[in-house]
Amino acid sequence: MDKSRAAGSVASSVAGSVADYIDSIGELLMGISDAVWDYAETAFEEYRSAAIFKETLARQGFTVEDKTGGIDTAFCAGYGSGKPVIGILAEYDALSGLSQKALALTEEKRGGKEDNGNGHGCGHNLLGAGALGAALAVKEYLAANKLPGTVKLFGCPGEEGGSGKAFMARAGVFEGLDVAFTWHPFAVNAVMEMKLLANYQVLYKFRGKAAHAAASPHLGRSALDAVELMNVGVNFLREHVIPEARIHYAITHTGGFSPNVVQARGEVLYLIRSPRLPQVEEIYRRVNKIAQGAALMTETDVEIEFIKACADVIPNKTLGRVLYDNFKAQELPRYTAEEAAYAAALAKTSLKPPGSEAAMFLSNAGKEQAEYAKRLGEKKLCDLVLPFYDETPEPVYPGSSDVGDVSWNVPTAQIAAACYALGTAEHSWQLVSQTRSSLGHKGLLLAAKVIAAACVDVLEHPELAEKAKAEWERRLEGHPYRSAIPPEVKPRPIGTI
Repeated sequence: MDKSRAAGSVASSVAGSVADYIDSIGELLMGISDAVWDYAETAFEEYRSAAIFKETLARQGFTVEDKTGGIDTAFCAGYGSGKPVIGILAEYDALSGLSQKALALTEEKRGGKEDNGNGHGCGHNLLGAGALGAALAVKEYLAANKLPGTVKLFGCPGEEGGSGKAFMARAGVFEGLDVAFTWHPFAVNAVMEMKLLANYQVLYKFRGKAAHAAASPHLGRSALDAVELMNVGVNFLREHVIPEARIHYAITHTGGFSPNVVQARGEVLYLIRSPRLPQVEEIYRRVNKIAQGAALMTETDVEIEFIKACADVIPNKTLGRVLYDNFKAQELPRYTAEEAAYAAALAKTSLKPPGSEAAMFLSNAGKEQAEYAKRLGEKKLCDLVLPFYDETPEPVYPGSSDVGDVSWNVPTAQIAAACYALGTAEHSWQLVSQTRSSLGHKGLLLAAKVIAAACVDVLEHPELAEKAKAEWERRLEGHPYRSAIPPEVKPRPIGTI
């Protein structure tokens, strides 16, 4: 007996009809996913990607609101009336520097006039199309059954390095929702019942004085020295923060290419993560002191520019159970010999050890973690659903997502759907290669079916939303949502930072 399945759970009685409808629009969804893959637009510049979603939703009878939350590439499309009000979250931004040919087995830039150097290394083209499919299926169900209830698809830009949902949450966009669902492409099928880290992203801009580095170095004040000293100081700080914290940086401006000039400008972008926002805030203040100390040592000036933040994720077992039961009700994709061979070839280039995906999702699951790690370690493609546990504490995954800010505003749950070969590293050329493949297409259709069926469960059984809300309120422990993004900070495209 599967111990992870709880007695008395509600599974959708219309899972089959929802799946049939999504299969009937499969070509539309896969075409949109591929188009967004081709566009490969980065944070807050996803104009063509957002447009294709909005045009499709308008044709399907949704009321489409543009520039939601004051963000040019965000939108909200709604259908229906009354409660429950269900939100579905879509993403469609790419990553810079990850241009890659589809279906390639080696690292090779896409090329051609459409190659902007970007690539969908996190599969958000699939994510957006799968979320769209779920919303269309729920709309179809509402219309056919003349039920009360509202479905809203939120176009959420800039997840990668921009935290678009956090800016939308700051603007109150998610107020009025009863529940929210989303998903993410992954190598396995599972409910994402994990906690993620909160973070701040901050730019430190040092300004010094230029001078001839040989003839008059004493007249110069090096901003690049300040950047390097700051980084050294933060490296020492890492020993003195909680083990779960992460501090990353990228030097974004080195002061030019002339070594015989004392660099008058230097900039470094930091990403500070920790399980909870107050912990991030504490580390941020300590990093600021290091930056100020580096400026003092080099007699330069430092400007601290807050870029974005996102909250930790509040899981919801009630909604996780709804998703899991509908996952189990769906027929999983079957893979062809050609797809299996492609996955096996890519697996030879992968960086992750066998079974690592199960270890990540099931790190609190005791001996079953080893069991599923072994079962998956023998495969190249996932053909099962990892178990869900109603009582086991959620593991902490050392990544971040702006879904966290949504989860502080409304009960939220998400799934992972298998869209690429086991062992594939995230944010890699191997992943970009697969996100415009039949493997990715099969995963996005599966995700759409699971989320749509879960939404139907909530529509048929509104008490699920009330139960999810009660759990959500318990988990918040009386702490209201507070956006960590200062009111004067606006969303910025990556290229402008």
